[in-house]
Amino acid sequence: MQSNYSHFQEDKLDRQYDVKLLKRLIPFGRKYQWYFFATVFLVILITLLDISIPYITKIAIDRYIVPNVGLSESSKKEGTDLRSGLYPVDLKDASAAAVVEKYSSLFTIEKNIAFIPYEKMTDIQPEDIYRLRKDDFKGVMSLALGLILIVIAVFILNFIQVMIMEYTGQMIMHDLRMTLFKHIQSLSMAYFTRNPVGRLVTRTTNDIQNMHEMFTSVITFVFKDLFLLVGIAIVLFSINSRLAMVTLSILPVLVYTAIKFAGVARGAFRELRIKIAEINSRVSETIEGIRVVQLFRQEVNNYLGLKKLNHEYYLAGMLQIKVFAVFMPLIELMGSIVVAMIIYYGGSSVIQGRISLGSLVVFIFYMRMFFRPVRDIAEKVNVMQDALASAERIFLILETEEQQSAPAVSTPEPDEIQTLAFENVFFSYEDGQTILKDLSFTIKKGEVLAVVGPTGAGKTSLINLIIRFYDPVSGRILLNEKDIQSWPADVIRNRVALVTQDPFLFSGSIRENIVGNNTHIVDEELTRILEITNCLPFVRKLTEGVDTILTERGSSISSGERQLISIARAIASDPELIILDEATSYVDSDTELRIQDAMEKLLKKQTTLVIAHRLSTARKADRIMVLKKGRIIEIGTHDELMAKKGFYFQLNQLQG
Repeated sequence: MQSNYSHFQEDKLDRQYDVKLLKRLIPFGRKYQWYFFATVFLVILITLLDISIPYITKIAIDRYIVPNVGLSESSKKEGTDLRSGLYPVDLKDASAAAVVEKYSSLFTIEKNIAFIPYEKMTDIQPEDIYRLRKDDFKGVMSLALGLILIVIAVFILNFIQVMIMEYTGQMIMHDLRMTLFKHIQSLSMAYFTRNPVGRLVTRTTNDIQNMHEMFTSVITFVFKDLFLLVGIAIVLFSINSRLAMVTLSILPVLVYTAIKFAGVARGAFRELRIKIAEINSRVSETIEGIRVVQLFRQEVNNYLGLKKLNHEYYLAGMLQIKVFAVFMPLIELMGSIVVAMIIYYGGSSVIQGRISLGSLVVFIFYMRMFFRPVRDIAEKVNVMQDALASAERIFLILETEEQQSAPAVSTPEPDEIQTLAFENVFFSYEDGQTILKDLSFTIKKGEVLAVVGPTGAGKTSLINLIIRFYDPVSGRILLNEKDIQSWPADVIRNRVALVTQDPFLFSGSIRENIVGNNTHIVDEELTRILEITNCLPFVRKLTEGVDTILTERGSSISSGERQLISIARAIASDPELIILDEATSYVDSDTELRIQDAMEKLLKKQTTLVIAHRLSTARKADRIMVLKKGRIIEIGTHDELMAKKGFYFQLNQLQG
């Protein structure tokens, strides 16, 4: 019983460019474009404020801490290169003049300005230095207060920006999830035959959630980081173009490294998305079939199968981590190299007097800031690659065009079903394996047609064609002498009710499972339906009655009770055609007789197709059709077929 998961493998994807995928996401964000514009505006404002902080530091150093002025006239005449080695003091300031007079040996006076070398400042008392440089202290204090205000403003703007983007991202994910879910519901049965439940659940949950950070942070933060890089480059060139060219010469290496990183990371993330879907499929199938697994002692085989998938997922995850572990240290290394270049080249320029000390400090500050968005972009690329790997899988489903084919022309809805006919119908699930062969028969209004035959004769396939889960390969199915494909599938299904041999109930109340969207059914009508289908006795025993909540698939009640509820659900829909796929197989003989009696009274005006595995169910039908290997071999009443002593007669003999 070891499962073969080859049919669970994901479709191979051609390499898609990130830009192409992002373009496909644009329609989901168009409704929220003003939120994006507001976020981009806030990001630009925040970036400008961030860039201003180091520049304020430069102003503080060059204007107030170590002013870039102060060559005395004699020094200028002598051509002495003292740069900012002299601090000028305005003698018009009485308090400053008093300090100059007190330390007159340290100062050189020219006109109304006194100069003192910076290295001599240590010979002056601290309180005198304050009197001498009180304007500088005030300037530094003003700049410090300005920095605090900028930081507060950045905090507030960041909060607003994050809230806007979080709302936008959540709404985009909501819309994308609903679009995907709606599309999945419209797909044909053939699609679900090929795709396991776990894979589709992964697409609708994990993969869409995986795109959350891309919507909420990546897009805006990439904008922010790009603005920051451009802004820093502009400021650096405005300060000293030569030093800026030296420091930014490493950009080509950075761009090349980032491109290589993105390509390798994309492959790793694709593999991760595939493996997590396969793991979910394996776990989902195991849980759904846990009774069979335990009954046939397949725990070890299932464990080993999942262990293999889990190890493959681990290897894919480690590949992603290795790629990231190589890239990030490379960025750090490049950042350190650039700082070393600034210290050497910029330091030499300060010594030679070509730039100020503040310019050197701010260059180092900006380059440390420059590599921060580079690291951020690398991390966001990491997140984006993961998100785009999920987007590829989501769009793979959205691109699937396996819905039931729409009618070529708009046709008015059919009148009440008078006839349903098969005309030379052939059908197969896969090429080369024909299930139904040249079927031709007619069911008239009010008639009960029973279909019997051995396992594999094609009885279930017959049902699938009538309710348009599949369409014929050739031939036609006629409703009131018009091709059934002239109408959308939901038009046909609104008129048909199916009661399967293995009923499926949803999590929810008994009322919800029976009534569904038929809100016009009042309590009195519901009670009548429960009584007809023999549901009333066991429903009354439940604490909450019809409002009792059922667990998944209705497992909290017996198989027979689930079958009775599914029959009640069919009757509540007031169908014109009822298909019973051995609907009484899970109830006892007494209940079966009562249900059959009630349905005979109820369905006199309705057309009924009965798939009968037990021939006792077929005997009261108006006609019996016998299928064998996909062909009709006999058709007639019970008495007629018994008189022929053919295949139907043999089946009766075998069942006693």
